Amino acid sequence: MNLKPQDIVVLLKLVAQGDMNWVYSHLARQLSISPSQIHASMERTYHAGLMMDKGDVIMPDAKNLEEFIVYGVKYASAAERGEVCLGMPTSYAARPLCDRVVYDGNNPPVWPDQNGKVEGIALNPLYPTVPDAARLDSGLYELLALVDAIRSGRTRERAQAIKEIKQRFTRYANHNRLGRVQHVNRRRKTG
Repeated sequence: MNLKPQDIVVLLKLVAQGDMNWVYSHLARQLSISPSQIHASMERTYHAGLMMDKGDVIMPDAKNLEEFIVYGVKYASAAERGEVCLGMPTSYAARPLCDRVVYDGNNPPVWPDQNGKVEGIALNPLYPTVPDAARLDSGLYELLALVDAIRSGRTRERAQAIKEIKQRFTRYANHNRLGRVQHVNRRRKTG
């Protein structure tokens, strides 16, 4: 099973939610991805080692996911730049990096978005529904922007994004190691 870009979006959503309960249909609504695609994503990420069993619950494996994002996502889901357009800021132009990385403000990277208010250079999102999902969840938005900085940024931007991703995934892993995770999903045996 090969990973698809939306698999990373689904995993980042679970990390952003922390220990909140979730079910496939809720994730589907939040991400504008069908429930069957969410289920298929869970299967692919589980088989790829990016999800782990915790009793009768599956959840993102923060260590493996961090490794994949830091070292593999820029190759597996290469960033493509486009033309100047209206969109939603991403990478170093969005939080949390916009507070740390100095840039001239001209043509920042944006996800093309019909509701966008910022003019910049188009940067393809991991999945077409990313702008809508990011509008609904600021934590997910920040994780997606950090991943975009890793996918498309220069050395300094990537270094800042990697540092922040590692901190966030460590917090997620430590929180869940303490047994506070209470996800509603139950892993089904796969053939």
